[in-house]
Amino acid sequence: MECMQRITEPILGFEVDLFNFEEALVFTHLHLKENKGLHIVTINPEMIALGSKNDEFGRVLNEADLSIPDGVGIKLALKIKGIKQENIPGIEFSKKLIGLCALEGYTIGLLGAKEEVVNNAANNLRKEFENLNITYVHNGYFDSQQEEIICEEIKNIAPRVLFVALGAPKQEMLISKLKQEMRNTIFIGVGGSFDVWSGAVQRAPEIYQKLGLEWLYRTIKEPSRFKRIFPALPLFLIRVIMETVHESWVKLR
Repeated sequence: MECMQRITEPILGFEVDLFNFEEALVFTHLHLKENKGLHIVTINPEMIALGSKNDEFGRVLNEADLSIPDGVGIKLALKIKGIKQENIPGIEFSKKLIGLCALEGYTIGLLGAKEEVVNNAANNLRKEFENLNITYVHNGYFDSQQEEIICEEIKNIAPRVLFVALGAPKQEMLISKLKQEMRNTIFIGVGGSFDVWSGAVQRAPEIYQKLGLEWLYRTIKEPSRFKRIFPALPLFLIRVIMETVHESWVKLR
């Protein structure tokens, strides 16, 4: 593992890894081969904003073992700081990881979304990836009491990689809880990925993906998302600009 050290850059107090897509995948693969655990966060501006307000969630974000830049907001923030960074969509990274697990025989688990959605996602993934071994599937609708039972089930079954689709911050908080006792498991929060894998939701057309405008397509399709993104994204970038100016001023003193 010494041959691949993390290089990170702080954005508003939260570390973001500067790996490209392939490097992040190789880093994860090394952990798989060495039977080591990993908490992967697909970080975006909304998560940073929430982590700034919620100390517990902020702590979990900064304790992640790999924080990949997911979305144009993080890419722009790093550009403001003078860093050219490749965007790593969490849904694509997760799909590559699933393919790797199928190829090399690692077991996976799926936790989250509606019952029909997670089951359809599992079935579609089995069809797409030959020899994929999904050992755990459970929906994301449970209370705190049921959560304890689910956590025990997951610990007993111990999938090598667990994909958690509960949305932030719930998925990261649950992962933080599980990883304390599951030191050899790789965890990744995948938000709404199960909806796409199940066929219930279509991804943005490829042109939107290439331009980093998938968020715009989703906002057009779901206008209710507008309030979540605006003014949050512009304010996030303004804060990054102010932080960068302050850092430059401090260096010049």
